[in-house]
Amino acid sequence: MCDFFRKCAAVFLAAGLIVLMIAGFYAFALPDRFTVSQQDDFAVSTLFPVSAKPCERDIAAASYAKQTSKSTLMLFGTVPIKDVTTEKTERPMLVPCGTPFGVKLITNGVLVVGLQENCGKCAAKQSGIRKGDIIMSIDGKTVCSNEDVGEVISQSGGKSCTVKLIRDGNEISTELEPDSINGEYKAGMWVRDSSAGIGTMTFYDSKTGLFGGLGHPICDAEIQTPLPLSKGKTGKIKLSDYKKSKKGSPGWLSGDFVNSSNTGTVLMNTSCGVFGELYSPPEVSSDEIPLGFRQEIQNGEAEIYTSIDNSGPKKYKIKISNIDLTGTGSHDFDIEVTDKELIDKTGGILQGMSGSPIIQSGRLVGAVTHVIVDDPKCGFAVFADRMYEQCGQIPHKMEKAS
Repeated sequence: MCDFFRKCAAVFLAAGLIVLMIAGFYAFALPDRFTVSQQDDFAVSTLFPVSAKPCERDIAAASYAKQTSKSTLMLFGTVPIKDVTTEKTERPMLVPCGTPFGVKLITNGVLVVGLQENCGKCAAKQSGIRKGDIIMSIDGKTVCSNEDVGEVISQSGGKSCTVKLIRDGNEISTELEPDSINGEYKAGMWVRDSSAGIGTMTFYDSKTGLFGGLGHPICDAEIQTPLPLSKGKTGKIKLSDYKKSKKGSPGWLSGDFVNSSNTGTVLMNTSCGVFGELYSPPEVSSDEIPLGFRQEIQNGEAEIYTSIDNSGPKKYKIKISNIDLTGTGSHDFDIEVTDKELIDKTGGILQGMSGSPIIQSGRLVGAVTHVIVDDPKCGFAVFADRMYEQCGQIPHKMEKAS
């Protein structure tokens, strides 16, 4: 009898330790802040059931009906994990697009993409300038293009120039003394002032005219540094072809701008996509669907909505896995294309599909961001609620179409 009680006690102790370990893991893995729908109960989609118990109410509602309070996350409804902040808001309704669009960006300042020695000299390197720096002005003159930089340097007469730049968000001032090469003055650096390309539009908000797309920033191809945005435009794209993905060699969508007219304004180039306003609604047949918050996403079946030709976007089956609710990693969750039709046609994910909306349980939950080179059926994705949050930070009004 004593052995029986000892065994029971050991089992209960082991079970208790396991529960505490799970609670400890969730305390680390789950974020401290959640956005939730006013119409639905707050719960977190996890392997083991996690619910939320309201605690003391906190902070008043904001002007757009958002209400902030405190909740305690509970494991199995009984074991407290930690207190979190919950922001209750009306669930947004968005149009999932899945359509290709063109982007033209002009940088704010010029981005240093390379340093070059001329006759063994490199003035930029000697002055401490690095690849990835954003040069804002030289000798008090604002520079917005390659031509601006060349003109200021050539007119310097070889005298030291004061260069103001931004590095890692910090303003820095340095002195650059141009090199004289064959009677011409050179700074010894390559800079970029613009970019153009195609991607996929993720969503459109019919109430505001705002859009989100790409799911990742537009970067310089060589140094993978996000381009600092001065202004940008969107344009209509006609797809011409695609190259099928295969192991070790991701394919891509090919297309051209239909004409020189613009369809909208790009106002932000951020870590989770490009955002702005459209002059008119996009040409899509899909209806508005609710935004899905990150804690509602589940491992398992979902769909991407994407275009590989000019017949319009179609839905294809995928699987979601490895969801990182903290949103602090290099990506928010993994995806795998399981749709035989898409795999047969494209091999999986193509470059240019970035931004393709991901739909689960009738909600917009994310967007495709990257393809995995060694297995192009697989890729990474960003939370749709992260992208939608960026729209609330857009600083300007829409420019009128010219």
